[in-house]
Amino acid sequence: MSERLFGLHAVAAALEAGTVERLWVGEGRRDKRLRELLETADRAGIPVEEVERRRLDDLAGGGRHQGVVAAGSAAVRGWPQLEADAADGGLWLALDGVQDPHNLGACLRTAEAAGCQGVIVPADRAARLTPTVRKVAVGAAERLPFYTVTNLARSLEALGEIGLFSVGLAGEGEALLWEVDLRGPLVVVMGAEEKGLRRLTRRACDTLAHLPMAGAAESLNVSVASGVALFEAVRQRR
Repeated sequence: MSERLFGLHAVAAALEAGTVERLWVGEGRRDKRLRELLETADRAGIPVEEVERRRLDDLAGGGRHQGVVAAGSAAVRGWPQLEADAADGGLWLALDGVQDPHNLGACLRTAEAAGCQGVIVPADRAARLTPTVRKVAVGAAERLPFYTVTNLARSLEALGEIGLFSVGLAGEGEALLWEVDLRGPLVVVMGAEEKGLRRLTRRACDTLAHLPMAGAAESLNVSVASGVALFEAVRQRR
């Protein structure tokens, strides 16, 4: 199904991924970045229409479009593809019901920067790859494989059977994150805003770990905590 995305980074990444079907650009704008994007679209045979700023605003639903909006498809994968891809091991991020599109976009950007093989989310009660998510991700949503699964807890158990170790971040986790060996095939599992990991997801994790928290703050934003956990895994692997 076709959807809208906007912003130079997101549209450029979608063009590179081959998921753009059509472009709208603002009348009269021809700076270097937009010219390069239009040249890419021309080589791919993608139709481009010049429209007024008001029309772009409508197409982007009020989002900051930077003069370009695209229609395309988000590449979302399911369990069969996840099982096949995870057989190669690597580093993965699973998000247990993150609902804020800005948090999801930030997590995707962080996961790509950490070298993750992909991001896994449940199919229900979780943010989808909306235009806002893709804009916040600054192209990562088009480059990083994104998987939805019917049951996250069962999927983690199945990933464990093919050799992936799952570490859930939770305040009550017995070990500090840096005390856990994160060097092998790994899934870092993060909970939702406010509620954290669900009970069945906790049980499906091989271990629970926590971050040391000073001061009055009880927790970190999920995208910040994801960054800390993923880059601790990167540090250990190096």
